[in-house]
Amino acid sequence: MSHGPSPRLAESPQLSKGSLLTILGSPSPERGGPADSLPPTPPSGTPSPGPPPALPLPLPLPPPPALLADGDWESREELRLRELEEARARAAQMEKTMRWWSDCTANWREKWSKVRAERNRAREEVRQLRQRLDALTKELAGARRERQEAQGECEARGRELARLRGARGAADRTPDGPEPEPEPEREQEPVRDVGAEAPAGSQELELVESLLKNRPEEPDGCWEARSMGAGVPRSSSGRQERSRLPWEDTATIEEDTSKLTALRLRLDESQKVLLKEREDKLTLSRNIEKLEGELSQWKIKYEELNKTKQEMLKQLSILKEAHQDELGRMSEDLEDELGARSSMDRKMAELRGEMERLQAENAAEWGRRERLETEKLGLERENKKLRAQVGDLEEALARRRRQTASALDCDLRASQAALFEKNKELADLKHVHAKLKKQFQEKVAELAHANRRVEQHEAEVKKLRLRVEELKKELAQAEDEVSTHWGPRVASCLSCGRCGAAGAVRVTVSWDPSAQRGPGEGGGWGRGQRWQRLVGGR
Repeated sequence: MSHGPSPRLAESPQLSKGSLLTILGSPSPERGGPADSLPPTPPSGTPSPGPPPALPLPLPLPPPPALLADGDWESREELRLRELEEARARAAQMEKTMRWWSDCTANWREKWSKVRAERNRAREEVRQLRQRLDALTKELAGARRERQEAQGECEARGRELARLRGARGAADRTPDGPEPEPEPEREQEPVRDVGAEAPAGSQELELVESLLKNRPEEPDGCWEARSMGAGVPRSSSGRQERSRLPWEDTATIEEDTSKLTALRLRLDESQKVLLKEREDKLTLSRNIEKLEGELSQWKIKYEELNKTKQEMLKQLSILKEAHQDELGRMSEDLEDELGARSSMDRKMAELRGEMERLQAENAAEWGRRERLETEKLGLERENKKLRAQVGDLEEALARRRRQTASALDCDLRASQAALFEKNKELADLKHVHAKLKKQFQEKVAELAHANRRVEQHEAEVKKLRLRVEELKKELAQAEDEVSTHWGPRVASCLSCGRCGAAGAVRVTVSWDPSAQRGPGEGGGWGRGQRWQRLVGGR
């Protein structure tokens, strides 16, 4: 809210020259002395923040009593011209003051618009930073969660790798031990290493080769003798003894072949298991390398997130401090605005009271106007009645003329005289109606003019009252100061008879632009003391 001039002062009609002379001219004869003396113009330089300084005006000197007694009209005219120039200069000074107030109001509004724009911009920046902080906190929480998952997965892989290394070490420590039986399910097979299974397979191959080499050569007729020995009866015990040895050899060969097939089956299965375990080992090593690379990447990302978090925390602290400073400035501005608003509310209350009074006066004027309108309507109704009577009389006269064409001249003259009288009365009534209508219009115009004059006079009376009150207060203060500071000297001077003249004390009150304290206060009427001694006879 900006402090500006009062709307009543801005909208008040301009004062005439006579009213300006009466307001700003010479003081009342009770107080005596000239009007007031204006302060000197400040030296040129940097412009003061207050309103423009008052211009020094020539003081109207009172004419000597001899000239006034002789009736010197030229001196009186010169005095009047000086008073008129002084009034014009003061009016120009007031106009400059009003212009300065309008400039202050515009500057104040521009300042508040800039402050509001900066406040809105700061709020928008704070809102964006908060959104960015929320997004970063969410990303940080997701990164922490992913890091925990990666750490859990790495720990699981590490345990699995440790288990694989332990199984490999156990297989290296017991290469000749009994091999476990393969189970039907592939997932529950024991983990073997290639270096542990290679000696067992070579030993089985060597065992099979030694069995094949140690087997004796059989004669060609051995199988024929066996096939025929079942159907031919034995003749002697020697033949039985010779045929027992091949049967024992065939039994041992069958046992060896069955063992060899079992060993081959186990060898094939062990080779398949070895291939599968090799593939699993390669995949596990690749997965471990991949997880280690991902873990290093996550560590780097975590460090970057920590750095960004620290930077964001620093920026947030800086923004919080700036926001607190901005809030402090805004609270101070709001307090100033509340003070200005309270003063404007008081002014608005005064204006409302003035408006209510004007509305009451307007209602009274409207009542008068309604009464005049009712009187006008009554006169118009009477005129209509008279016109109707005139029409009836004319119709009756026409009928009489038609009916009594041969009536006497005296009756005709009498009727003509009556008609003439009625016409004369009608003309008189029309004339009276026109006069009343003209008077009504004049009264309405006078009423409007009187309303305007009443408003102007009320505004002037208010200004004069305020001016008189201010002058009374300032004059009382000036008299108090004069009595306190210069009273003893004046008394001694008056009592002294050496000069032969009575000392006169003149107290001047002038417009002091430096008495202004702030944008909410008006210009002050300062006090200036000037002592003048009018010495006569010497």
